[in-house]
Amino acid sequence: MSKLQEFQKLVIANASNVKGLKVGDRAPDFVLPNAFGNMISLSDCLKSGPVILKFYRGEWCPICNLDLREIQQYVDQFNGFNTKVIAISPQKPDDALTITQKNELGFEVLSDSDQEVIKAYNLQFDPGKDYHQRRDLSALNGDGSITLPVPATFVIGKDFRVIASHVEANYTERMTPVEILKVLTNKH
Repeated sequence: MSKLQEFQKLVIANASNVKGLKVGDRAPDFVLPNAFGNMISLSDCLKSGPVILKFYRGEWCPICNLDLREIQQYVDQFNGFNTKVIAISPQKPDDALTITQKNELGFEVLSDSDQEVIKAYNLQFDPGKDYHQRRDLSALNGDGSITLPVPATFVIGKDFRVIASHVEANYTERMTPVEILKVLTNKH
C-alpha cells in the first residue's frame, strides 16, 4: 500500500464516526456570507423549492472541485425542479470566490468560517495528526481551526426536512447529480 493510501485510510478512519443528518431530520436554518459577502439564508432559498446542500472541504481539495464542477453541469436540470444548489466550506469568502470563479459555478458558494453550520449538521471532525503534518488547515480554514467537514450532500424539502442524505467518511465518494435527480423526480 502506498503512503498516500495509508494516509487516506487514516483520514477516513478519523471521519468514520461522523453521521450527519438523516432522512427525516429537520435541517437547521442558517445565514452565511457568499463569495461576494452577501448574506444567504437557507429559509429564503427554500421559499422557491428544495435545496441541494453540498458541504465540501475547501477550494484546495481536487475531489471537491471535480464534484462541484459536475454539479454545475446539472444546474439547469435541478432548476427544472425549482431547486437551488448551495455549497458550504469552512473557508473565507475570498476562497469561496476563488472556487466559484475557477470552476465557473452558477450557484451559491457560502463560507462557514466558524464552522457553526458544519457543527449543526453533525459533519465536523479532526482528520488527525498525520494529516496536520501534511496540510496546515489553520492557514486554510476561515477561523484558523484544524477541523474539516465530512463531505456531504443533503436534499432539503421546503419544510426543512431532509429528503436525502449522503454523508461518507471516504471523501472520494460523493452523491452524484444523477442520484440527486432521482430523489427530486421521486419527490415531485
